[in-house]
Amino acid sequence: MKVLVPVKRVVDYNVKVRVKADGTGVETANVKMSMNPFDEIAVEEAVRLKEKGVASEIIAVSAGPTAAQEQIRTALAMGADRGILVEHDGVLEPLAVAKLLKAIVDKEGPTLVILGKQAIDDDMSATGQMLAALLGWGQGTFASKIEKDGETLKVTREVDGGLETVSLKLPAIITTDLRLNEPRYASLPNIMKARKKPIETVKPADLGVDVTPRLTVLKVEEPPKRQAGKKVASVAELVDKLRTEAKVI
Repeated sequence: MKVLVPVKRVVDYNVKVRVKADGTGVETANVKMSMNPFDEIAVEEAVRLKEKGVASEIIAVSAGPTAAQEQIRTALAMGADRGILVEHDGVLEPLAVAKLLKAIVDKEGPTLVILGKQAIDDDMSATGQMLAALLGWGQGTFASKIEKDGETLKVTREVDGGLETVSLKLPAIITTDLRLNEPRYASLPNIMKARKKPIETVKPADLGVDVTPRLTVLKVEEPPKRQAGKKVASVAELVDKLRTEAKVI
């Protein structure tokens, strides 16, 4: 079974995000970038499936600038076999990414696509669902457990009311949640080996996909700073302040 794992280049989760002075977006110049944490979980799960003999090949895919090869190399060091970079320097919205991934799926013919449930930069949580719709495949989103059951996959999902288990016929799409696994650290020997693994570079035009943005960002600004809390002497005073100052009751 061939597994496709999309990985996204994002601002590292340890970095405090800063808004550009002109309010046009988030500052990324001279900022540490890394693989989206949810995508790391997806790569780890694909590698575990390969170690169990369920998967035969893992392809890491990223869409973005040339520098996104760094994140593909990380996936290769974790255990992926080869990489594909869809090179594009502009904005890529979830629908555009889903269309690019569909084109790659049509070309590569994977049986399973595993990707993070959302990216920590835009928090869209939409690409996996859009890809499933474009392909007409079944989907198991927010997966916290994956088990191979004959010709199907049993996926435990994290939902508002607790856990839900679904059975997916292959081919299928899975998006990963935090509790699915703990991603491994790439060892130095594997990092060295990853340098020799192939990365194919293509353009959106090569895949026949128009990635022109459909949304226009008007302004990006930081949320207002939280005000200091106040201590009250009684419940009556608390209710009064909630009614007259906070105006929430």
